[in-house]
Amino acid sequence: MTQPDARQPHDIDLHSEYLRADLFLAMGQPIEAAKVLEGVLEAEPDNQAALELLARSYFGSAQLTRAETSLTRLVELAPANGWARRALARTLERQSRAADATVHHRVADALGA
Repeated sequence: MTQPDARQPHDIDLHSEYLRADLFLAMGQPIEAAKVLEGVLEAEPDNQAALELLARSYFGSAQLTRAETSLTRLVELAPANGWARRALARTLERQSRAADATVHHRVADALGA
């Protein structure tokens, strides 16, 4: 009988993969980080920490459409996440979509981000 709070082997692997992706990003290798995080999010699609790191990885490698998709999902999951709102606004601005970015800047300002 398994205890309800016992960690399963895949949980540890996903956490290790997240940490590996974080290290890739810190070392200036955002494409490698994104590849690792795509697997993490396949297993846990609503993992907000992994979504944020994936968005940062995509933004850092100028994959702006993918960054926008990740940030939009993060905003859907956590509408009061000021960082995600600001990052989404900046991603839209980099795509020459300043008008679309305005609302996200305003919400980020209201949230104190």
